[in-house]
Amino acid sequence: MYGTAEWVNMLKGKAVQSMSRRGNCYDNAVIESFFAILKSECFYSRSYTSIAELQAEIEEYLVYYNQKRIKLDLKGLSPVQYRTQYLS
Repeated sequence: MYGTAEWVNMLKGKAVQSMSRRGNCYDNAVIESFFAILKSECFYSRSYTSIAELQAEIEEYLVYYNQKRIKLDLKGLSPVQYRTQYLS
């Protein structure tokens, strides 16, 4: 749906872009980086027997990534630790 001409034209009329610009790798740099990390930490080391198992793994990983995973940009703290330290 998001790639159809009808959808793209509707978004253009609202000055919104559905997909990144052709040949501009910087449009998706953050999400591409996230997916690379997700694949290396979650998918390459195992296989899944069902879509439900894969979905559960992704949901669990998102909680880990957003709340517990250590980030060098946050001075070696998890997002929750950094937020707690910042707010105290």
